Amino acid sequence: MFFTLRDVFKARNTVSRFIIRTPLRYSRRLSRALGFNVFLKLENTQVTRSFKVRGGLYYMSTRADEAVKRGVVTASTGNHAQSIAYAASIYGARAVIVMPRGVSRTKIEALRDLGAEIIFHGSIFEEAREYAEKLAEREGMLYVHPVNEPLLYPGVATMHLENIEDLPTVDVIINPIGGGSGATGAIVVAKSMDPSIRVIGVQAEGAPSFYLSWRERRLVSTGRADTIAEGLATARAYELPFSVLGDRIDDVVLVSDQEIIEAIRVLLEIEGVVAEPAGSAALAAAYKLRDKLQGKNVVVMVTGGNVDPEQLMKWFSKQ
Repeated sequence: MFFTLRDVFKARNTVSRFIIRTPLRYSRRLSRALGFNVFLKLENTQVTRSFKVRGGLYYMSTRADEAVKRGVVTASTGNHAQSIAYAASIYGARAVIVMPRGVSRTKIEALRDLGAEIIFHGSIFEEAREYAEKLAEREGMLYVHPVNEPLLYPGVATMHLENIEDLPTVDVIINPIGGGSGATGAIVVAKSMDPSIRVIGVQAEGAPSFYLSWRERRLVSTGRADTIAEGLATARAYELPFSVLGDRIDDVVLVSDQEIIEAIRVLLEIEGVVAEPAGSAALAAAYKLRDKLQGKNVVVMVTGGNVDPEQLMKWFSKQ
């Protein structure tokens, strides 16, 4: 294990100064509809409207001197980018973000507001990531790998500390998997406290690399990411999260873009919650697994709310 529960408590002492403790909201209507107790962890209300900021802040706190001296560069489809940009703005470091083309306008504008420099490269995340690595080497900048950077994980996992504290009777945690930091945090925190707590991961049908890796017990790269969920649009599985999740995650579920859109609509209409596609994937999985979760206390992670309103209306109009 490359980080422990103790590391998560240490990270919370740092990141709690700059973020909010997001609510864990019980949904009476969703609970009645699904037949189990639904608790929504609203990371879409976080300072950057995404859980990722927790990781960026902890990373920057440990590398602050070097980051200020050299500047930082990373690749992202949006939410990890905001986490690094937000943390860099607090510590006074230059932040350069490489993004694939097609990222939502909402995320781009948020990055610019934080003072980040944006470079668009490639059509999928992997192409942007490879360019960012070359840029960091060429300019001598500090490169932050968006998935295989160990210092991101203890910060991200602090959201699951809050889950256990707010709901000690939790039976199941459902967490989307793009790179895998959120689900990895759930494993380290929940399983350390009670191995019987089940952790279920969710991937998009059009970007199933981790799902295939988990099924085959080896790292798989599909080389494609065909989904509206930018936060889930990874074309390969990564070594660091797989080292934890491969043997310890209880299940992984695939959801379609149509199921994701329906989950966005349900969250908006029933709870008044605005979620981006990746942020609604856990609820889509909850609907899919409803027969297996009857009577359980289930935490459904709403991991982000950075969605373009115009795009949202287009998705709804096609249903």
